[in-house]
This record gives sequence, C-alpha cells and structure tokens, in this order.
Amino acid sequence: MEKEQSKRIVEALLFVSDKPVSLDTLKEVLREVESTEIRTIIEELNAEYISSTRSFAIKEIAGGFQMLTDPVYSKWISALYKRPPDRLSGPALETLAIIAYRQPLTRIQIEMIRGVNVDGVLHTLEERNLIRSRGRAEGPGRPILYGTTTEFLQHFGLKSLEELPKLKEFKESDLDFVKEKEKHEVVNAETGKLEAQAQPEPVQSVPAKEGDLNGNQQITQNG
Repeated sequence: MEKEQSKRIVEALLFVSDKPVSLDTLKEVLREVESTEIRTIIEELNAEYISSTRSFAIKEIAGGFQMLTDPVYSKWISALYKRPPDRLSGPALETLAIIAYRQPLTRIQIEMIRGVNVDGVLHTLEERNLIRSRGRAEGPGRPILYGTTTEFLQHFGLKSLEELPKLKEFKESDLDFVKEKEKHEVVNAETGKLEAQAQPEPVQSVPAKEGDLNGNQQITQNG
C-alpha cells in the first residue's frame, strides 16, 4: 500500500470515529502498515493541518487517536447544535479532581477532604461517565471505591492519568489538610499546572485543562 493512500485511510478512519481509535485498531485495519509508520502518518497529517491553518488536529487521548476541533471554536459549535457548553459545576469539578488524584477512594474519604456531603455530586459524575466503581474497600460495610474512566481522559484531553499536572502528595491521615479545607488544589486552564489557592469558603470552581471545561470538540457529521 502506498504511503499517500495509507495516510488518507487513517484520516478517513479518524474522521468518522466518535471516540479515540487505538494504534492497534488502526494497524488491524491497515494490515500491511506497521505501528511506527502509522504514528509517522499521523504526525504528517498534523503537519499538513498546521501548515494550512485548519481548525482541527489529531490528538492522542484516552489510549487512542481522535480528530478534534480547536477549543477556540467551541462556542460556535455549541451554537450550531443549540446546546449549552459542556460544563461541570464547581463542586463537581472539585470532587472529580480529588478522585482523579487519590483514586481509588470511598465516598467517606472524599467527604473528609471536602467537608460536605457528596452523594449528589457522585451521582452526577457517574451519569456523565466520568467516574465509576472500582470495587469495594475492605472494612465495615465494604464501601464502594471510585475512580475515573476513559471518558474522563477523553473529556480533558489526556493520554493517561500520568499526564495529570503534578500535585503535592496529601494523605488521608494529614489532619491539617482535612481541617484546613480552605486550601484546595486548583487546575489552571491556561498553563495546565496545579496551584494551591487559599479560599475563605469552599472552592467555587476548578477550571479544566484545555478548553475551559468544554473539553475538546469532536468532529462529527450528525452531532
């Protein structure tokens, strides 16, 4: 198979997919093309998009590759589909950040850190497929352990949890951290770094990495 033909096949596959496509899947479809060559093809496609100032690019997220529009165009895409931006509330983002960095952990452990009931927030995050059960903890009642999902990685444009911005280690036994609930870790949307911010009240919002909570906008034909 010629290189140019392989390139257009990869482009077509990613264009029609509504979720990240793994390198193994791409190799299964192309058969004759090696994984290293597929990566090279994707790099060349992205170079083409940059040189022609396209509004989209191929991103490696959630264990695969996906064609995504630049977040700068999110408000127009939302207007096209007549839907509000895909935003999470401040409490939901705070809870999600705690789970992302400390997973797996139980509802009680989350509430120790936040200092408020999180039943409703956990339900919302589960409905959005951003968290799921990771089994049960040992001990009385065998409480559910929560962790993030592939959809979480996809929503925030991460290849893996290793791409989360570095956060200073905190432990459940750190009473000062639990007592001083006004000190929260906030995800900075512009730099992708985490910075500790002292707040007199619980955090109102935790901006997401890239796209100001909108996540990445996927290219689709039917919305």
